[in-house]
Amino acid sequence: MYAILDIETTGGQFNEEGITEIAIYKYDGHEIVDQFISLVNPEIPIQPFVVKLTGINNAMLQSAPKFFEVAKRIIEMTNDCVLVAHNADFDYRILRTEFRRLGYDFNLRTLCTVELSKRLLPEQPSHSLGKLVRALGIPMADRHRASGDALATVKLFKMLLDKDLEKEIVKDFIRLKIEKGIAPKLVDILSGLPNATGVYYIHNEKGDLIYIGKSKNIKKRVNQHFTGITNSAKKIQLEVFTVTYEETGSELIALLKESEEIKKNKPKYNRAQRKSIFQWALYPEMDENGYLNLKIQKADGRKKEITSFTSLQEGKNILFRITEEFNLCQKYTGLYQTKAACFQYKIKECDGACVGTISTVEYNSRVTALIAKNSFEHTNMIIVEKGRTVNERSAVLVENGIYKGYVFYDLNYQINNIEILKNIIVPMQNNRDTRTIIQGHIRKNKGFKIINF
Repeated sequence: MYAILDIETTGGQFNEEGITEIAIYKYDGHEIVDQFISLVNPEIPIQPFVVKLTGINNAMLQSAPKFFEVAKRIIEMTNDCVLVAHNADFDYRILRTEFRRLGYDFNLRTLCTVELSKRLLPEQPSHSLGKLVRALGIPMADRHRASGDALATVKLFKMLLDKDLEKEIVKDFIRLKIEKGIAPKLVDILSGLPNATGVYYIHNEKGDLIYIGKSKNIKKRVNQHFTGITNSAKKIQLEVFTVTYEETGSELIALLKESEEIKKNKPKYNRAQRKSIFQWALYPEMDENGYLNLKIQKADGRKKEITSFTSLQEGKNILFRITEEFNLCQKYTGLYQTKAACFQYKIKECDGACVGTISTVEYNSRVTALIAKNSFEHTNMIIVEKGRTVNERSAVLVENGIYKGYVFYDLNYQINNIEILKNIIVPMQNNRDTRTIIQGHIRKNKGFKIINF
């Protein structure tokens, strides 16, 4: 759990400032679960430049609660949390100073979104809160007021969690729970998981990732790990300490994240998936009569494939659909072995390429259309789908035929402005696996729209 806060102060000499306003949003890594916002009477005058900056003046604070009156609520809000703030050293120092005046030792682990943004958004020219949110298209109200700045920090932190593909932020939080001796049982772990689409991460007692998976129902899939009787399931059951997750809403993004993060983090129980999971591919091959044949073969990186598959059977199933969709001949797609006419021709479902009634030019144009549909070469497109919430959308960016990454967004101008889109996108590797995942998703042809640019 994270306590994301912002504090406004009176200004003045170091360690003599007083709090004028505080806002805390309790964030569980997915959504805000509690909040506390209050003006605070600092019992000392506000510096004039601060009044001009925040709009908070001495008269507004006369009837506001003093710090000792809100101290208990602050402790309740931040208990067992990591304190998150933009320039966390400042906010944490102010809080510790106020609590020290009350004789209480306020002590929490902190995370600074300035430092995180420098690491995860190194391309940004400025890491001030105002300039960052503008560059990332994050809507912001009440700038230099505690609630507005804290809420903007929540949205920034959410974006930084998405960009942290090595899961260092989450691992640090798990290590904190380990230090406190919080060891949940399997049933407790399951109770905190959603029946939603996304990626889940199984951690051991050191906080290290031992397995990454994706599912349309995270809770149901993790339960299968916990109740399974295979050797790998039993090993996971012995080693699991906790399970974290990221909802995606989009199955496409779940597949892409799983593929990328397995390769990046190399969990020991994902050995089979660290390498390419697409072992079979579809290749075009010209026969002696000049007809373009399609052949499913073991994937060969030296040859240019049309698309690839996780298994031979999956390839055959898709090839049957392709043959029908593009009016191809089963003889020339390898689905019907014969030296004469194919079976489909005999039942009048093939128009006769196999017996020469369709010219090579006409037939090969159909195969070329299939290849073009499955090729990203020179393609600029955004695949838009539902997001993690009702108001959110997700997008996958392909530019000049290269997969660039994915993004979640709330506002249309974030997706329509290509510069903002590139700032907020979670960058990912372009490889054969990602291309095949995207191609397979597009073949389904439902639940998404494509924006070409």
